[in-house]
Amino acid sequence: MDALKRLFEQHFHSPAEHVQPLQGQLGGSGRNIMRLAGSGHTAVGILYSVREENLAFLEFSRHFRRHGLPVPEIYAEDLDHGAYLEEDLGDTTLFEFLSDHRSGDAIAPEVVGAYRNVVAALPRFQVEAGRDLNYKVCYPRASFDRQSIAWDLNYFKYYFLRLAGIPFNEQALELDFSRLTKLLLAAPHDYFLYRDFQSRNVMLRSGQPWFLDYQGGRKGALHYDIASLLYDGKADLPPALRQELLDHYLNALSGFIDLDRGAFMEHYYAYVYVRILQALGAYGFRGFYERKAHFLQSVPYALKNLRWLAANVRLPVALPALLDALEAMQASEKLRNLSAPVAGLTVRIFSFSFHNGLPADAAGHGGGFVFDARSLPNPGREARFRQMSGKDEPVIEYLDRQESVHQFLSHAASLVDASVASYQSRGFSNLMVSFGCTGGQHRSVYLAEQLAEHLRATKGLEVQVHHTQMEKLGLEKSGKPGESA
Repeated sequence: MDALKRLFEQHFHSPAEHVQPLQGQLGGSGRNIMRLAGSGHTAVGILYSVREENLAFLEFSRHFRRHGLPVPEIYAEDLDHGAYLEEDLGDTTLFEFLSDHRSGDAIAPEVVGAYRNVVAALPRFQVEAGRDLNYKVCYPRASFDRQSIAWDLNYFKYYFLRLAGIPFNEQALELDFSRLTKLLLAAPHDYFLYRDFQSRNVMLRSGQPWFLDYQGGRKGALHYDIASLLYDGKADLPPALRQELLDHYLNALSGFIDLDRGAFMEHYYAYVYVRILQALGAYGFRGFYERKAHFLQSVPYALKNLRWLAANVRLPVALPALLDALEAMQASEKLRNLSAPVAGLTVRIFSFSFHNGLPADAAGHGGGFVFDARSLPNPGREARFRQMSGKDEPVIEYLDRQESVHQFLSHAASLVDASVASYQSRGFSNLMVSFGCTGGQHRSVYLAEQLAEHLRATKGLEVQVHHTQMEKLGLEKSGKPGESA
């Protein structure tokens, strides 16, 4: 955190007065992502310990900007501390824009327009910028070669099939993998492969797409990235829109290379398969192995995509063992339970004072989470904060500057996220989360409000906030300090 603040002050010549953890740090990348603000400036700061991956992102970012591509400007870096500062592209991802402007398969025209802009930009990364890219900085591989494909397929085999309890014949499956790999490598692969080209890695600013998270990029085939976007699990694009966007991509691509569409399609669906299998491996690793249950929410969408492929696509190679495993996945009771309708879940978040005991559980279930915030820096010890609460801006700014507060909140949010995902998939209706501190006025109130803001981004979730100590003192009703939640 100190390294990011130092970079911010060096670049903007003013201190970072506000630091906010962003949701991305609760995902699967392992990076800590912060928004820093001060004196009218904002930036996004990244803390990550893998130097090679940081180098790849920084090198690629500067290269893409030289080609006029819409990627964040790199403001400053300190690789010895795993820190760098980049342009703030806002808060709206393509996935969020899609989610907010659809009803089932009916997707608003402005979303379709955004997708068309995204797929039209892709060949500029793959072909134009890919020609003179320094592939020596790629991490962990310089190309999507036989070894990369083997890693992805084994990721699926051991972290999804094995952990989901799906039976398979290992030798027969390896023979299928060998045939599939041969087909994949037969496609021209002298282009830049973005690797994680999906809707959560595209930001929309003033309606235009900006691109992130290409640090895993390497040399490879054109097919992989467009397959990643169009078969992006939770985006759940309708087949007709997928075909429209694929056609639009190929039209754009034909402006950069002499494109044989028939030859392209010979390999396209093989790349769709391998991308879905790689994603399932990631869901299994994060969900089954690391027990981060919210990753398993994407499994039903991947299975839906596989059902569509089985019904509509015939690959030019035989993959009997893989198809048997996919059929067993569709029949698996364990995986079917992940597809259960999401029940209406209410998360009730409380702040309280340990002097007055734990909040009562009106739902009658018992359990839930109780987090003790008394180890954190206490604004109540300073006279200037005593008449305020954790909802007042000076207190918020004070706590935002404390790295221990961010670490505490990140760990608490990860635990709660996992329970929310599990409770939704199992049809539970209530989850109780309580934050306690000494007086129930500053730290616990701040943490309750921060978690509520984080959870309100989750679909199908009702979030209620109760500040028990403030209610007892009549502060919630009067609005002093703070306003009613």
